[in-house]
Amino acid sequence: MTELMQYIVAWGGIPGGWEWMVILVVALLIFGKRLPEIARSVGKSLTEFKKGINEAKESTDDLAGDVRQIKDEVASEAKEAAGLNEADTK
Repeated sequence: MTELMQYIVAWGGIPGGWEWMVILVVALLIFGKRLPEIARSVGKSLTEFKKGINEAKESTDDLAGDVRQIKDEVASEAKEAAGLNEADTK
């Protein structure tokens, strides 16, 4: 079984230099004049994807900040209720 897997990996691996050239020629033959249009749409899609990722990261950071603020408020209220803040000031 492992010999079969090695054979498959050896012949089905990542394309090398010449394989990419063949793929490029085939893509040019198939898509022809539409290739710049397709490249533009892929570029726009990647830009929108990056914007979405950045928005998600910003909202996550905002949420984490809100959680920290609430945690600090709750801890301070708990200390105040337990009378620990008065001992610190004396």
